[in-house]
Formats: sequence, C-alpha cells, structure tokens
Amino acid sequence: MELKNKKWTHDEFYAIREDILKQWPTGAEVDMAEAFKYHETIPAKKHFAKRLVKAKKNGETLTQPRAGVALINEHINLLNFLRTEGEADLLPTTIDSYTRQNQYKEAENGIEESKRAGRSLLNGFPAVNHGVAGVRKVIESVDGPLQVRHGTPDARLLGEITLAGGYTAYEGGGISYNIPYAKSVSLEQTIYDWQYCDRLVGIYAENGIEINREPFGPLTGTLVPPSVSHSVAIIEGILAAEQGVKNITLGYGQCGNLFQDIAAIKALEQLADEYFAKNGYNDCVLTTVFHQWMGGFPQDEAKAFGVISWGAAAAALAKATKVIVKTPHEALGIPTKEANAQGLKATKQLINMLADQPFPLSSEVQTEIDIIKAETRCILDKVFELGNGDFAKGTVSAFAAGVLDVPFAPSKYSLNKILPARDNHGAVRLFDTGNLPFTQDIIDFHRIKIEERANSEGRKPSFQMVIDDIYAISKGRLVGRPNRS
Repeated sequence: MELKNKKWTHDEFYAIREDILKQWPTGAEVDMAEAFKYHETIPAKKHFAKRLVKAKKNGETLTQPRAGVALINEHINLLNFLRTEGEADLLPTTIDSYTRQNQYKEAENGIEESKRAGRSLLNGFPAVNHGVAGVRKVIESVDGPLQVRHGTPDARLLGEITLAGGYTAYEGGGISYNIPYAKSVSLEQTIYDWQYCDRLVGIYAENGIEINREPFGPLTGTLVPPSVSHSVAIIEGILAAEQGVKNITLGYGQCGNLFQDIAAIKALEQLADEYFAKNGYNDCVLTTVFHQWMGGFPQDEAKAFGVISWGAAAAALAKATKVIVKTPHEALGIPTKEANAQGLKATKQLINMLADQPFPLSSEVQTEIDIIKAETRCILDKVFELGNGDFAKGTVSAFAAGVLDVPFAPSKYSLNKILPARDNHGAVRLFDTGNLPFTQDIIDFHRIKIEERANSEGRKPSFQMVIDDIYAISKGRLVGRPNRS
C-alpha cells in the first residue's frame, strides 16, 4: 500500500473489492451493475444530492436528525415518524457501534436479542447484517432522501451494501472517522480505506448515479477551532474529488458565538471554492452542513431547547445548506422518537422565522471570516508542502508534526498539543496554538484575545479556562466564568 492522492484505476479498485465483499455473507448480495439500474428507479424527491442542489439554489436550510435502531420495521417506523411528525427534510440511518468496528457477529447477536426483547438493543441500524435486501426495504418504505451516518474507520463493506441498497448519501472520511473515533488506527490505513469508499462513489458517478459525500465536520465536537475543522473538511473533500466524487457537503460544528459561527460557514464556502479550483476540481457541487452544539447539554429539557434553538438560528442566518439537529434528551442518552421530533420542529420553526432575514455582513463578521481564512490557509498550505504536493501524504506528516491537531482526540496519531478556550465574547480561540503553522501575528491575536478575557475575569490565563468552557453550556452559560459568589 502506497498512500497517495491519485485516482485509483478500475484495476486497483477491483483487485481488492472481492475480499471486501467476503467480509460478511451479505456482501455476496452486491451486484454493482444491478445497483446502477436500481438507483435509476429512485424518484428525484428521494435523491439526496438533488435535494441539496435545489436547497443551495433556493437559499434553503434543510433539517436532518440522527436516528437508527436495530430492526428493519422499527427503523422504518422511526424514520417515517421523524419525516411526518418532525417535518425532517432529510433522513439519516445512524449505524450501530458494532458495525462501526466491523464486529458483524456481535451486531447479529444484537439483532436477535432485540427481536427477543421487543425493542432495540443496538444504538443504530446494522446495515451490513440486514444486507442489500433489508436496506432496500427501508429505502422503499420511507418517503425522503436517506443518508448513511456512522463513525467507521473501515467503512468499505458498509458502503458497498448501503449504496447497492439505494442510499444516495454517505458520510465520513479517513481523517474525521479516525482521529475523533479511534485510538490506535493509523491514518495511512484509514485514508487508504476511505479512498476505496470514495472511488466506489466515483464509479457510481461514472455510471450516472450521483451520491452525496459528507466528511464529518465537528471532529471531537469540543471547542474545535473553525480553521482546524475547515482544514480537515477541505482535505477530505479534495481526497474525495480526486476519486471522482461530484457532490460534496462540507461540515462545521457550532462553536456558540453567533458572529464566529456565521463567519465560519461563509469562510468554509469561500475556502472550499478556492482550494478545489486551485487543485483542479472544478466540476464538484459543494454544499455546507451546520451541526448544532456537539458538546455537553443541559439535562433540563427547556434549557436544552434553548441550545437547540440557538444552533437553529445560527444555521439559518449563516445560510448553511442543511443543519444536523439535536434533541432535548441529548444529556440523557438515546432520545425517544418524540424528543427527536421535538428538536426537529423547534429547529424548523426558527429556520422558517429567519428565512427572509439576511444577516448583515458586519465588520465583526468580516474580521472573523478573515482570521479563519488566514489560519486555514496556513494549515492547508503547510500540509500540501509536507506532502510535496500530495494532500494524502501531507496529512499523515502533518498530524505527526502537529501541523494538523484536533483538541481532545482519542487517537495517538494526534499530538493533542493545541488547547482551545473562549475569548471574552465566547468565540473559540487557542490558549495554546501547539505546533499549528500560524504566522506570528495570528499567534499574537489568540494570545491577546485570551488575555482580554482573563483580565476581565480578574485571573491569569490558565488551563482552568479550558476546563470551565468545556462544561459551561451544560451549566447554562457560553463562557465558563469563575464563580465570584
């Protein structure tokens, strides 16, 4: 295996495909030529990429939940409930944890135990075990565009089965489904495995079947600076485009400061257009997804709705193409379908109310756009340099050097040197910039912002600020101020 950002030939792809399909018996159900014909029968209103293109053209922000249970009929009922009662524009199939770790035997046991218990004992839908036929039952029974959402370092068999089954969107990437999810899986391996997934989508595209691909934007979901998540999103987007993917959604996780969040989506759009064009990928449709707050939530449902609504407002004002919606049970575990629908309806209400209200591009927002773009360019250009013009190779070297670094990541391949904290207005800055390849003026910018907050709170800049900010929203604030009572 030689890792490089170069489009796989058909021979290279098919040389390993047979072994992938043998990882579990349902792999034998996959017939790619037949799958192409099946996709041609899927109506446009259930086609994920087409719905995103329409939303981008019309300036809409679409809603999408997370959801998945163990058994086919129950999963269908859940998705139809979220479509009708929750008014969801786009629908997910969240995959269970066993499947994410390629533990298909354990997933099979979970299916059988769920049947005996009469309720789901898995935290998602085990698509590999249900196979192409089972997946198609879901596709044909649900009236809406469907996407696979998971968290799988090696998602090759899952991709084969769900795409053959009729899913028109597939989430994840070799960085974003490794660094925040795994401890000891090498980046070389996951980037290579995800090149397979992207080449698979590219082959579908060559046969007239457009599948949407979405790197996972929020990463660890805990105070991730926009420039860090943007760098990963753009790299994964470029890696996908090289393999022939034509419809890509780049994501960002809410930080909480309205100006910074709006600026982040604007900057992501501008940077993606810039770097895709610079690297020769001019035929990709690019859209954006805004993830509502991914950190700690209040346990009180009313307070949780406040957090959800703030994320909805930010997504709507930023004009993100879609928003991933949280539930008022976020702090309590897997939500009921009713709670999931409530989060969706609250979000839809905010989006509808703000649909005709443009957010003025103030000097504060423009300043944030400028700093995010400057930081992201520093990172991306250094990654490109480290890879001698190859983003795949450069990514591996960049993480080893800390040029790319994700805060609070479990992976041993992330140095975890950077430490984020909020400034005095709640924007996410860096208390410690680690080895990020920032210019001195950017490093000084972060230091000054942290010092301004520390001075206003009557304390010295310290790691305690980081800790305070991690728990702040669950305690009812955005900035983790010291208790002066």
